[in-house]
Amino acid sequence: MPSLSQPPSIDVHDMHFSYGDACALKSITLAIPENRVTAMIGPSGCGKSTLLRCFNRMNDEIPGARVTHGSIHIGGIEIHHPSVDVVKLRRNVGMIFQKSNPFPRSIHDNVAFGLQLHGSQNRDLIAESVESALRSAALWDEVKDRLHDSALGLSGGQQQRLCIARSLAVKPRILLMDEPCSALDPIATAKIEDLVRTLKEQYTLIIVTHNMQQASRISDHTAFFYLGELIEFSDTLKLFSNPSNPLTENYIRGTFS
Repeated sequence: MPSLSQPPSIDVHDMHFSYGDACALKSITLAIPENRVTAMIGPSGCGKSTLLRCFNRMNDEIPGARVTHGSIHIGGIEIHHPSVDVVKLRRNVGMIFQKSNPFPRSIHDNVAFGLQLHGSQNRDLIAESVESALRSAALWDEVKDRLHDSALGLSGGQQQRLCIARSLAVKPRILLMDEPCSALDPIATAKIEDLVRTLKEQYTLIIVTHNMQQASRISDHTAFFYLGELIEFSDTLKLFSNPSNPLTENYIRGTFS
């Protein structure tokens, strides 16, 4: 993938996406700004996770899944252009999943994995990068004395922050988060939310969540989806206090039917 020629904003223009013959997203036009937290909300099956996976082309791994119309530009580059290296795209656009997925390796080796995959061999530089990533993920102080212990011995919340550190180690520009707190208790959730607020100083973050209180707490902008369509996108405070569309209002007020 060429170097991003512009700031890492995401621009989606009139995009349609299908799984085989089934249309999952229709006429999506959306401009996600850099260094902000954008939340995507809506009922299950509305297309928000599908759109999230479009941003790093994770949907390419699903047979029959494809963009049928429109475009996605990241940093001014059309990500489906033949010249785009998908591996490099995914290095620039990291992904955190609903369930933490640490490798059955040490804490250190989990964070170092991406660096080594991309060719880093210098042990000192890898050690510096591992520490920096763990600090950025607010985990260093909790694990610095047991870096060579198995990552599987960490708590659920620590494992999720380890996965964030693993993504940060390769220095992405954008971080995608798909329900990152859904399996966590309130204390672990609060730590992730605090981390998200800090990370937006350096990264563009997009988070899919079913928790509307979470969206209202941590996001700068919120997009509401319904049946594969973008119904409303605006400043989070405005969307939750004075939505423009009755569908949005019904959903956030809990009167959706």
